[in-house]
Amino acid sequence: MSEERAITALEKAGIDYTVTRHGPVGSLAEAARARGVEPRSIIKTLVIRRSDDDFLFVLVPGDRQISWPKLRSLLGVSRLSMPDKDIARDATGYERGTITPFGSIRPWPVIADEHVTGTVSIGAGAHGVAATVDAGAMIDMLGAQVADVTEPL
Repeated sequence: MSEERAITALEKAGIDYTVTRHGPVGSLAEAARARGVEPRSIIKTLVIRRSDDDFLFVLVPGDRQISWPKLRSLLGVSRLSMPDKDIARDATGYERGTITPFGSIRPWPVIADEHVTGTVSIGAGAHGVAATVDAGAMIDMLGAQVADVTEPL
């Protein structure tokens, strides 16, 4: 089960975390209420494709979106894309809406937007399951590169 893989990875990481389980949510605000955090503290994990079997995770605060020009500039590439749901699942082991770098079947590089700070809630491998963690500890554990790669919604 995907949730077990993510939780096991969190345990092995040795960082403090709290698991939150909630039912279906229809908006960012609803998800934030269910998880007991501010909308900006909900972290979206996006899978980005650089080329055919070359992906990375980008961690984006809930109230922001990827700035494709900033991300392309950071990576020194002219083209990036988001894979379809089947390719994303094959690359990570998680279905869209549950993707997390914790327990991914391949350890892709991680970029965390510079606005990923404080206490955050990130998906934990299943719909309605999230882990609340300290952003700094998560970024350190994932070996994430921190950069300005988003813009406000």
